[in-house]
Amino acid sequence: MTISSRARLDRVTFVLAGEFGIVPSSLAEGPSGTATRNYLAETDTGERWFVKTYPEGTDLAEAEAAAGLAEYARLCGVPVARARHAVDGRRLVASYRGTAVSVTAYVAGAVTADGRLTGRRWEAVGTAVGRLHRGLARHPLGRPTCGPRDRSFDPARARVRLMDLVGRYEAEPPRTAFERWAAEAARERLAALPLVERLLAKAPPVTTSQLVHGDLSGPNVLLRGDRVAAVIDFRPPGRRDPMWELGRLALDPRTVLAHADWPEGLARLVAAYRELHPTPPVEELVSVVRLTAAYLGCTVYPLNTVVDGLGPVTPSLEAYAEHRVLAAAALRARLDEAEGALRDRLT
Repeated sequence: MTISSRARLDRVTFVLAGEFGIVPSSLAEGPSGTATRNYLAETDTGERWFVKTYPEGTDLAEAEAAAGLAEYARLCGVPVARARHAVDGRRLVASYRGTAVSVTAYVAGAVTADGRLTGRRWEAVGTAVGRLHRGLARHPLGRPTCGPRDRSFDPARARVRLMDLVGRYEAEPPRTAFERWAAEAARERLAALPLVERLLAKAPPVTTSQLVHGDLSGPNVLLRGDRVAAVIDFRPPGRRDPMWELGRLALDPRTVLAHADWPEGLARLVAAYRELHPTPPVEELVSVVRLTAAYLGCTVYPLNTVVDGLGPVTPSLEAYAEHRVLAAAALRARLDEAEGALRDRLT
């Protein structure tokens, strides 16, 4: 263990004891998020806590708001790991010398939903997300309204961003195999935007907007057997199209590519979702496949990872980038089949 990692453990231990009243008998690194370093703390009494530490410079007000939204969802009956309040009884995020921490109960024996939607898990996830969106729709900031489509489905906005990305790759030629692939993929995505426009021509022009989780994806839904054990890693309160969020989770590229029966599974998931949250009309629910395909055709991530300094290009990131391209093609190829399955279930 390096000195820096030892010092980091010492600071986390200090925050746990001084701010949360937890004296760990052991503290070990756990699975980390995109921007967070996480730990598993255990006490002499056998209590286990999941400890999230935030990068230096994190807006603590936003981190507090995100933790508060998770607690709100838990009180709405969504399976969310219980948060530990600081000893002052008010804060969910506390810091010491630049080390900011939040603490939740550890969810044991769970795996992520990343590519693992099979069998009865489709309905279980649909029920959990339906309960989540129903609860968030009752939040003072989350009342559903109707308006223009979510910004994620905007080809004009995507054209500007993709042209900028292509221009930056041309100004400084790619140096690695991933950068060369990303530059070519960005050019192809830019050229394919008319296809995205054709997809959107048959989608509802006005859609629902409400408060959402903000980063609902396979890694942020924990499964235990065929049940949802916890929804984790909420973002600060923000309004989006719930179909954007539902599609990101249910039509995760790894699920689409790994499970050939995804159209029928998706239909069961959306039907379970609608039982709990019937606010979005049927036409919006049916459009989730074409909207997700359009989203994948508009996004610049992770093609911009290097030029925007978003982090290291790992083998898993390279695979994810390629899977997104393949999944977009698979969604388009089976669009009629998937929309037919959704209509059969919902009407």
